[in-house]
Amino acid sequence: MHSFSFRMPADACNAHLHIIDPAFPNDGKAEAQAGTVETYRLLAEELSLPRAVFVQAKPFGKDNACLVDAIARFGAENARGIAVVDASVTDQELERLHAAGVRGLRFSVWNPNNAVVSFEDCLPLSRRVKDLGWNMQLHMSAAQIAARADEIRQIPCRVVFDHMGRLDPALGISDPAYPFIQEMIDTGRAYVKLSGPYLNTLTGKPWEDASATARAIAAFAPERVVWGSDFPHVTEKVKPSEEELTALIADWLPTERARELALAENPRELYGF
Repeated sequence: MHSFSFRMPADACNAHLHIIDPAFPNDGKAEAQAGTVETYRLLAEELSLPRAVFVQAKPFGKDNACLVDAIARFGAENARGIAVVDASVTDQELERLHAAGVRGLRFSVWNPNNAVVSFEDCLPLSRRVKDLGWNMQLHMSAAQIAARADEIRQIPCRVVFDHMGRLDPALGISDPAYPFIQEMIDTGRAYVKLSGPYLNTLTGKPWEDASATARAIAAFAPERVVWGSDFPHVTEKVKPSEEELTALIADWLPTERARELALAENPRELYGF
């Protein structure tokens, strides 16, 4: 067990990570990006993170087999999944994914060059999964979020802004998209993932600019944030350790109550643990 400068709440959840098992059919990149359930389980035990939300990884496109397997292998009572599908998905498949532990859909359109799905499918799909209690997880740049604000407002289920809304690191919470994210939070339907400091930085490690943004969002809406490590950090040539990313929790969530909310209560509410 690792000892941090804070006490990890019981049932603490890593609400954003990817399982990339090259044993499953993929686009050829899974081998280089591998991060298996077995590898992650050891880290989770060491860091006192018994719960996990696995997010479908790019190498698998819209084939959610690795995701479903990961939930089952980690233990369905402590794992949930965020799948990737398009509008052609059948209702039967959505029901099957729900039974397997999936609780949301991800639209990662931040980089249009490698996007697996189109944002055009988000609103129609959100209406189909609303009664399942799923959320729509949006990985978009702040500029994309601002441009799509009218459509995002219409999403009838919960909305989760990935990686702190990808606000411009030079602007942080002065980014023009931030008031809209706050507006969505104030509806009670939106959450923000405090994750990926290395995606939200100009200064680099120890990511103080990204940490300032994380602290501000957490202070604004402690009951609407969740935390994730983004294992296995596929965007990074030099991988940060799970330990150093987990240690940031003390800085981003400086009170015991804030940590209890972000790591235990909010994930329970959002993902149905």
